[in-house]
Amino acid sequence: MGFARGAPSASAQVGAPGDDRLPRDPVRPGIEVLLDDSLHLVRHKQVGLVTNHTGRDRAGTPSIDLLADHPEVELVALYSPEHGIRGKEEAGVRVTGGRDGRTGVPIHSLYGATTKPTPEMLAGVDVLLFDIQDVGARYYTYLSTMALAMEAAGEAEIEFVVLDRPNPIGGEAVQGNLLDPNFASFVGLYPVPMRHGLTAGEFARMAAGEFGVRVKLSVAVADGWTRDMPYAETGIPWVAPSPNMPSVTSALHYPGSCLFEGTPISVGRGTPMAFQHLGAPWLDGDALARRLNAIGVPGAAFRPTGFTPVNPGDGKFAGEEVHGIMLEAVGEDYDPTLAALALLTEIRAASGDLWRWRSSHFDRLAGGDRLRLQVEAGASYEELAEGWSAGVDEYLARREPYLLYR
Repeated sequence: MGFARGAPSASAQVGAPGDDRLPRDPVRPGIEVLLDDSLHLVRHKQVGLVTNHTGRDRAGTPSIDLLADHPEVELVALYSPEHGIRGKEEAGVRVTGGRDGRTGVPIHSLYGATTKPTPEMLAGVDVLLFDIQDVGARYYTYLSTMALAMEAAGEAEIEFVVLDRPNPIGGEAVQGNLLDPNFASFVGLYPVPMRHGLTAGEFARMAAGEFGVRVKLSVAVADGWTRDMPYAETGIPWVAPSPNMPSVTSALHYPGSCLFEGTPISVGRGTPMAFQHLGAPWLDGDALARRLNAIGVPGAAFRPTGFTPVNPGDGKFAGEEVHGIMLEAVGEDYDPTLAALALLTEIRAASGDLWRWRSSHFDRLAGGDRLRLQVEAGASYEELAEGWSAGVDEYLARREPYLLYR
Protein backbone atom coordinates (compact mmCIF):
# COMPACT_ATOMS: atom_id res chain seq x y z
CA MET A 1 0.00 0.00 0.00
CA GLY A 2 2.59 2.57 1.05
CA PHE A 3 5.00 3.79 -1.58
CA ALA A 4 7.71 4.62 0.96
CA ARG A 5 7.58 1.94 3.61
CA GLY A 6 9.89 -0.15 5.72
CA ALA A 7 12.30 0.99 8.41
CA PRO A 8 12.57 4.78 8.53
CA SER A 9 15.91 6.37 7.76
CA ALA A 10 18.31 6.93 10.63
CA SER A 11 17.27 10.05 12.31
CA ALA A 12 18.89 13.23 14.08
CA GLN A 13 18.42 15.79 16.45
CA VAL A 14 20.20 15.59 19.77
CA GLY A 15 17.88 14.48 22.54
CA ALA A 16 17.57 15.88 26.03
CA PRO A 17 20.69 16.70 28.04
CA GLY A 18 22.34 13.49 29.17
CA ASP A 19 20.63 11.44 26.46
CA ASP A 20 23.26 9.05 25.11
CA ARG A 21 21.28 8.00 22.05
CA LEU A 22 22.68 8.81 18.64
CA PRO A 23 21.59 12.18 17.22
CA ARG A 24 18.60 12.06 14.88
CA ASP A 25 17.95 13.76 11.57
CA PRO A 26 14.76 15.81 11.30
CA VAL A 27 11.68 13.95 10.09
CA ARG A 28 10.40 14.75 6.61
CA PRO A 29 6.59 15.01 6.64
CA GLY A 30 4.64 13.26 3.91
CA ILE A 31 4.11 16.40 1.82
CA GLU A 32 7.88 16.74 1.41
CA VAL A 33 8.28 13.04 0.63
CA LEU A 34 5.56 13.30 -2.01
CA LEU A 35 7.10 16.28 -3.79
CA ASP A 36 10.72 15.14 -3.43
CA ASP A 37 10.45 11.41 -4.06
CA SER A 38 7.04 10.37 -5.35
CA LEU A 39 5.71 13.08 -7.60
CA HIS A 40 4.47 10.40 -10.01
CA LEU A 41 1.43 9.97 -7.78
CA VAL A 42 0.18 13.46 -8.63
CA ARG A 43 2.09 14.48 -11.77
CA HIS A 44 -0.25 15.92 -14.42
CA LYS A 45 -3.28 14.82 -12.39
CA GLN A 46 -6.18 16.83 -11.05
CA VAL A 47 -5.66 16.80 -7.32
CA GLY A 48 -8.05 17.21 -4.40
CA LEU A 49 -6.63 17.93 -0.94
CA VAL A 50 -8.22 17.32 2.47
CA THR A 51 -6.26 19.64 4.73
CA ASN A 52 -6.14 22.51 7.17
CA HIS A 53 -3.52 24.87 8.59
CA THR A 54 -1.44 21.94 9.92
CA GLY A 55 -0.76 20.69 6.39
CA ARG A 56 2.59 22.35 5.71
CA ASP A 57 6.27 21.60 5.22
CA ARG A 58 8.95 22.13 7.86
CA ALA A 59 9.55 25.67 6.62
CA GLY A 60 5.89 26.50 7.28
CA THR A 61 4.72 26.70 3.67
CA PRO A 62 1.14 25.39 3.45
CA SER A 63 0.63 22.20 1.45
CA ILE A 64 -2.10 24.09 -0.42
CA ASP A 65 0.49 26.54 -1.75
CA LEU A 66 3.14 23.88 -2.41
CA LEU A 67 0.74 21.93 -4.60
CA ALA A 68 -0.93 24.93 -6.25
CA ASP A 69 2.44 26.43 -7.21
CA HIS A 70 3.96 23.20 -8.53
CA PRO A 71 4.21 23.27 -12.33
CA GLU A 72 3.38 19.56 -12.67
CA VAL A 73 0.39 19.47 -10.31
CA GLU A 74 -3.12 20.79 -10.85
CA LEU A 75 -4.84 21.46 -7.53
CA VAL A 76 -8.56 21.62 -8.28
CA ALA A 77 -10.37 21.16 -4.94
CA LEU A 78 -9.88 21.60 -1.21
CA TYR A 79 -11.82 19.87 1.58
CA SER A 80 -12.07 21.34 5.07
CA PRO A 81 -12.44 19.30 8.32
CA GLU A 82 -13.77 20.37 11.71
CA HIS A 83 -12.27 23.72 12.84
CA GLY A 84 -12.03 24.95 9.23
CA ILE A 85 -9.33 25.17 6.59
CA ARG A 86 -7.39 27.63 8.79
CA GLY A 87 -8.18 25.91 12.11
CA LYS A 88 -9.96 28.85 13.73
CA GLU A 89 -13.43 27.42 14.43
CA GLU A 90 -14.35 26.01 17.83
CA ALA A 91 -15.23 22.35 18.33
CA GLY A 92 -18.66 21.43 17.00
CA VAL A 93 -19.14 24.62 14.97
CA ARG A 94 -20.30 23.93 11.41
CA VAL A 95 -17.78 24.90 8.75
CA THR A 96 -18.74 26.59 5.49
CA GLY A 97 -17.17 26.26 2.05
CA GLY A 98 -15.94 28.94 -0.30
CA ARG A 99 -12.69 29.63 -2.13
CA ASP A 100 -9.13 29.80 -0.90
CA GLY A 101 -8.09 33.43 -0.76
CA ARG A 102 -4.63 32.92 -2.24
CA THR A 103 -5.16 30.24 -4.89
CA GLY A 104 -8.85 30.63 -5.71
CA VAL A 105 -9.32 26.86 -5.40
CA PRO A 106 -12.83 25.91 -4.22
CA ILE A 107 -13.17 24.71 -0.63
CA HIS A 108 -15.76 22.05 0.22
CA SER A 109 -16.79 21.68 3.86
CA LEU A 110 -16.63 18.23 5.42
CA TYR A 111 -18.01 19.51 8.72
CA GLY A 112 -21.31 21.04 7.75
CA ALA A 113 -24.15 19.60 5.72
CA THR A 114 -22.04 16.48 5.15
CA THR A 115 -18.97 14.86 6.68
CA LYS A 116 -18.30 12.70 3.62
CA PRO A 117 -17.39 14.10 0.19
CA THR A 118 -20.31 13.85 -2.23
CA PRO A 119 -19.85 12.72 -5.85
CA GLU A 120 -20.34 16.35 -6.88
CA MET A 121 -17.49 17.45 -4.60
CA LEU A 122 -15.20 14.88 -6.20
CA ALA A 123 -16.13 15.60 -9.81
CA GLY A 124 -13.00 16.05 -11.91
CA VAL A 125 -10.61 14.83 -9.19
CA ASP A 126 -8.12 12.10 -10.18
CA VAL A 127 -6.39 11.65 -6.82
CA LEU A 128 -7.42 12.74 -3.31
CA LEU A 129 -4.71 13.65 -0.78
CA PHE A 130 -4.99 13.92 3.01
CA ASP A 131 -2.58 16.13 4.95
CA ILE A 132 -3.65 16.97 8.51
CA GLN A 133 -1.84 16.63 11.84
CA ASP A 134 -3.71 14.22 14.12
CA VAL A 135 -3.15 13.94 17.89
CA GLY A 136 -3.37 10.18 18.42
CA ALA A 137 -6.72 9.94 20.22
CA ARG A 138 -9.86 8.13 19.07
CA TYR A 139 -12.14 11.11 19.64
CA TYR A 140 -10.21 13.59 17.52
CA THR A 141 -12.33 13.91 14.38
CA TYR A 142 -9.65 14.36 11.73
CA LEU A 143 -9.21 10.61 11.23
CA SER A 144 -12.97 10.17 10.93
CA THR A 145 -12.87 12.82 8.20
CA MET A 146 -10.07 10.86 6.54
CA ALA A 147 -11.89 7.53 6.73
CA LEU A 148 -15.08 8.94 5.22
CA ALA A 149 -13.04 10.64 2.48
CA MET A 150 -11.41 7.28 1.78
CA GLU A 151 -14.84 5.68 1.45
CA ALA A 152 -15.97 8.38 -0.96
CA ALA A 153 -12.78 8.11 -3.01
CA GLY A 154 -13.19 4.36 -3.27
CA GLU A 155 -16.79 4.68 -4.41
CA ALA A 156 -15.69 7.19 -7.06
CA GLU A 157 -12.70 5.02 -8.08
CA ILE A 158 -10.29 7.81 -7.13
CA GLU A 159 -6.84 7.08 -5.70
CA PHE A 160 -6.26 8.15 -2.09
CA VAL A 161 -2.88 9.24 -0.73
CA VAL A 162 -2.14 9.99 2.93
CA LEU A 163 0.67 12.48 3.45
CA ASP A 164 1.75 11.11 6.79
CA ARG A 165 2.92 12.92 9.91
CA PRO A 166 4.23 11.73 13.29
CA ASN A 167 1.84 10.73 16.03
CA PRO A 168 2.72 13.53 18.50
CA ILE A 169 2.09 11.36 21.57
CA GLY A 170 4.08 8.43 20.21
CA GLY A 171 3.46 5.10 18.57
CA GLU A 172 4.31 2.71 21.38
CA ALA A 173 1.76 3.35 24.15
CA VAL A 174 -1.73 2.03 23.42
CA GLN A 175 -4.20 2.80 26.20
CA GLY A 176 -7.85 2.91 27.16
CA ASN A 177 -10.89 0.87 26.30
CA LEU A 178 -12.01 -0.23 22.86
CA LEU A 179 -15.08 1.36 21.32
CA ASP A 180 -18.26 -0.72 21.23
CA PRO A 181 -19.37 -0.63 17.56
CA ASN A 182 -22.93 0.03 18.75
CA PHE A 183 -21.70 3.45 19.88
CA ALA A 184 -19.81 4.33 16.70
CA SER A 185 -20.04 8.01 15.76
CA PHE A 186 -17.97 10.78 14.22
CA VAL A 187 -15.94 10.92 17.46
CA GLY A 188 -15.16 7.22 17.14
CA LEU A 189 -15.87 5.22 13.99
CA TYR A 190 -13.97 2.02 14.67
CA PRO A 191 -13.19 -0.34 17.59
CA VAL A 192 -9.79 1.10 18.50
CA PRO A 193 -8.48 2.22 21.91
CA MET A 194 -8.72 5.79 23.15
CA ARG A 195 -4.97 6.19 22.58
CA HIS A 196 -4.49 4.14 19.43
CA GLY A 197 -0.75 4.59 18.80
CA LEU A 198 -1.11 5.02 15.02
CA THR A 199 -0.17 7.69 12.53
CA ALA A 200 -2.82 8.82 10.05
CA GLY A 201 -1.21 6.65 7.38
CA GLU A 202 -1.25 3.58 9.58
CA PHE A 203 -4.83 4.28 10.62
CA ALA A 204 -5.79 4.50 6.94
CA ARG A 205 -4.11 1.16 6.23
CA MET A 206 -5.95 -0.45 9.14
CA ALA A 207 -9.26 1.07 8.03
CA ALA A 208 -8.74 -0.49 4.61
CA GLY A 209 -7.48 -3.82 5.91
CA GLU A 210 -9.71 -4.37 8.96
CA PHE A 211 -12.74 -2.10 8.78
CA GLY A 212 -13.95 -2.57 5.23
CA VAL A 213 -12.91 0.69 3.57
CA ARG A 214 -12.30 -0.17 -0.09
CA VAL A 215 -9.98 2.27 -1.88
CA LYS A 216 -6.70 2.33 -3.80
CA LEU A 217 -4.48 3.62 -0.99
CA SER A 218 -0.92 4.92 -0.82
CA VAL A 219 0.95 6.50 2.09
CA ALA A 220 3.78 9.01 1.82
CA VAL A 221 5.56 8.14 5.05
CA ALA A 222 6.91 10.57 7.61
CA ASP A 223 10.49 9.73 6.70
CA GLY A 224 12.74 9.28 9.71
CA TRP A 225 10.05 8.95 12.37
CA THR A 226 10.24 6.11 14.88
CA ARG A 227 7.59 4.99 17.33
CA ASP A 228 9.58 6.06 20.39
CA MET A 229 10.53 9.51 19.06
CA PRO A 230 9.43 12.47 21.19
CA TYR A 231 7.74 15.07 19.02
CA ALA A 232 10.35 17.66 20.03
CA GLU A 233 12.97 15.55 18.22
CA THR A 234 11.12 15.44 14.90
CA GLY A 235 12.22 18.88 13.77
CA ILE A 236 8.64 19.63 12.71
CA PRO A 237 7.33 22.79 14.41
CA TRP A 238 4.19 22.22 16.49
CA VAL A 239 1.12 23.86 15.01
CA ALA A 240 -1.98 23.70 17.23
CA PRO A 241 -4.31 21.44 15.20
CA SER A 242 -7.39 23.00 16.81
CA PRO A 243 -7.94 26.12 18.94
CA ASN A 244 -7.76 24.24 22.23
CA MET A 245 -4.86 21.90 21.46
CA PRO A 246 -2.03 24.36 22.19
CA SER A 247 0.78 21.91 22.90
CA VAL A 248 1.98 18.33 22.77
CA THR A 249 1.44 18.25 26.54
CA SER A 250 -2.26 18.95 26.01
CA ALA A 251 -2.34 16.21 23.38
CA LEU A 252 -0.77 13.74 25.83
CA HIS A 253 -3.51 14.27 28.43
CA TYR A 254 -6.33 14.54 25.88
CA PRO A 255 -7.10 10.78 25.53
CA GLY A 256 -8.26 10.87 29.15
CA SER A 257 -9.36 14.41 29.93
CA CYS A 258 -11.52 14.65 26.81
CA LEU A 259 -14.06 12.42 28.55
CA PHE A 260 -14.98 15.41 30.71
CA GLU A 261 -16.46 17.11 27.64
CA GLY A 262 -19.47 14.92 28.44
CA THR A 263 -19.75 16.25 32.00
CA PRO A 264 -20.34 19.68 33.62
CA ILE A 265 -16.60 20.03 34.32
CA SER A 266 -14.37 22.46 32.41
CA VAL A 267 -11.41 20.90 30.59
CA GLY A 268 -9.65 24.25 30.45
CA ARG A 269 -10.96 25.42 27.10
CA GLY A 270 -10.30 29.12 26.81
CA THR A 271 -6.97 28.86 28.64
CA PRO A 272 -3.41 28.19 27.41
CA MET A 273 -3.48 24.75 29.08
CA ALA A 274 -6.63 23.13 27.72
CA PHE A 275 -7.02 19.44 28.60
CA GLN A 276 -4.21 19.74 31.15
CA HIS A 277 -6.48 20.97 33.94
CA LEU A 278 -10.06 20.29 34.99
CA GLY A 279 -12.31 22.26 37.25
CA ALA A 280 -15.58 23.85 38.31
CA PRO A 281 -16.42 26.75 40.63
CA TRP A 282 -17.70 24.41 43.35
CA LEU A 283 -14.64 22.15 43.59
CA ASP A 284 -11.92 22.25 46.27
CA GLY A 285 -8.66 21.65 44.40
CA ASP A 286 -6.56 21.00 47.50
CA ALA A 287 -8.90 18.32 48.84
CA LEU A 288 -9.25 16.74 45.41
CA ALA A 289 -5.50 16.58 44.90
CA ARG A 290 -5.00 14.85 48.26
CA ARG A 291 -7.59 12.19 47.48
CA LEU A 292 -6.38 11.63 43.92
CA ASN A 293 -2.70 11.34 44.81
CA ALA A 294 -3.61 8.84 47.53
CA ILE A 295 -5.05 6.53 44.85
CA GLY A 296 -1.63 6.00 43.29
CA VAL A 297 -2.42 6.19 39.58
CA PRO A 298 0.76 4.99 37.80
CA GLY A 299 2.89 7.83 36.44
CA ALA A 300 0.35 10.51 37.35
CA ALA A 301 0.42 13.46 39.74
CA PHE A 302 -2.50 15.76 40.53
CA ARG A 303 -1.90 19.37 41.57
CA PRO A 304 -4.49 21.86 42.85
CA THR A 305 -5.07 24.71 40.44
CA GLY A 306 -7.35 27.58 39.55
CA PHE A 307 -8.15 29.17 36.20
CA THR A 308 -10.62 31.46 34.46
CA PRO A 309 -11.85 30.35 31.01
CA VAL A 310 -11.98 33.14 28.41
CA ASN A 311 -14.34 32.51 25.49
CA PRO A 312 -14.09 28.76 26.10
CA GLY A 313 -16.39 27.75 23.26
CA ASP A 314 -18.06 25.00 25.30
CA GLY A 315 -20.35 27.18 27.41
CA LYS A 316 -18.57 26.26 30.65
CA PHE A 317 -17.81 29.00 33.19
CA ALA A 318 -16.70 31.80 30.86
CA GLY A 319 -15.14 34.54 32.98
CA GLU A 320 -15.66 32.60 36.23
CA GLU A 321 -12.98 31.56 38.67
CA VAL A 322 -12.70 27.79 38.48
CA HIS A 323 -10.99 25.47 40.98
CA GLY A 324 -9.72 22.00 40.28
CA ILE A 325 -6.82 19.82 39.26
CA MET A 326 -3.73 20.15 37.08
CA LEU A 327 -2.61 16.87 35.49
CA GLU A 328 1.08 15.98 35.35
CA ALA A 329 2.77 12.99 33.73
CA VAL A 330 5.62 12.13 36.09
CA GLY A 331 6.49 8.63 34.88
CA GLU A 332 6.94 6.77 31.62
CA ASP A 333 4.03 4.50 32.60
CA TYR A 334 1.60 7.44 32.60
CA ASP A 335 -1.78 6.48 31.18
CA PRO A 336 -4.11 9.47 30.71
CA THR A 337 -7.14 7.20 30.50
CA LEU A 338 -6.44 5.69 33.93
CA ALA A 339 -5.93 9.19 35.30
CA ALA A 340 -9.36 10.04 33.90
CA LEU A 341 -10.95 7.11 35.74
CA ALA A 342 -9.59 8.40 39.05
CA LEU A 343 -10.71 11.93 38.23
CA LEU A 344 -14.21 10.74 37.32
CA THR A 345 -14.71 8.90 40.60
CA GLU A 346 -13.46 11.74 42.80
CA ILE A 347 -14.93 14.72 40.93
CA ARG A 348 -18.31 13.01 40.56
CA ALA A 349 -18.38 12.34 44.30
CA ALA A 350 -17.32 15.91 45.11
CA SER A 351 -19.95 17.46 42.82
CA GLY A 352 -23.07 15.92 44.36
CA ASP A 353 -26.29 17.37 42.96
CA LEU A 354 -24.35 19.84 40.79
CA TRP A 355 -23.27 17.01 38.50
CA ARG A 356 -25.09 16.65 35.19
CA TRP A 357 -24.05 14.09 32.61
CA ARG A 358 -24.21 14.97 28.93
CA SER A 359 -25.06 11.33 28.62
CA SER A 360 -25.17 10.70 24.88
CA HIS A 361 -21.99 12.69 24.25
CA PHE A 362 -20.14 11.06 27.14
CA ASP A 363 -21.12 7.60 25.94
CA ARG A 364 -19.92 8.35 22.42
CA LEU A 365 -16.57 9.51 23.78
CA ALA A 366 -16.30 6.60 26.20
CA GLY A 367 -17.17 4.13 23.46
CA GLY A 368 -20.20 2.81 25.34
CA ASP A 369 -22.42 3.46 28.36
CA ARG A 370 -20.72 1.06 30.78
CA LEU A 371 -18.28 3.61 32.23
CA ARG A 372 -20.97 6.20 32.91
CA LEU A 373 -23.24 3.65 34.57
CA GLN A 374 -20.38 2.35 36.74
CA VAL A 375 -19.40 5.85 37.89
CA GLU A 376 -23.01 6.73 38.63
CA ALA A 377 -23.33 3.55 40.70
CA GLY A 378 -20.39 4.68 42.84
CA ALA A 379 -17.68 2.36 41.50
CA SER A 380 -14.18 2.92 42.86
CA TYR A 381 -11.11 3.64 40.76
CA GLU A 382 -9.94 0.07 41.29
CA GLU A 383 -13.28 -1.30 40.10
CA LEU A 384 -13.23 0.90 37.00
CA ALA A 385 -9.61 0.01 36.20
CA GLU A 386 -10.23 -3.73 36.41
CA GLY A 387 -10.61 -4.96 32.84
CA TRP A 388 -10.38 -1.39 31.52
CA SER A 389 -7.97 -2.33 28.74
CA ALA A 390 -9.69 -5.57 27.75
CA GLY A 391 -9.19 -6.14 24.05
CA VAL A 392 -6.00 -4.08 23.72
CA ASP A 393 -3.80 -7.16 23.20
CA GLU A 394 -6.07 -8.34 20.39
CA TYR A 395 -6.02 -4.85 18.90
CA LEU A 396 -2.22 -4.80 18.98
CA ALA A 397 -2.13 -8.06 17.04
CA ARG A 398 -4.66 -6.78 14.50
CA ARG A 399 -2.79 -3.52 13.90
CA GLU A 400 0.65 -5.12 13.47
CA PRO A 401 0.43 -5.73 9.68
CA TYR A 402 -0.42 -2.08 9.07
CA LEU A 403 2.48 -0.47 10.92
CA LEU A 404 4.90 1.57 8.80
CA TYR A 405 7.39 2.55 11.50
CA ARG A 406 9.44 0.70 14.11
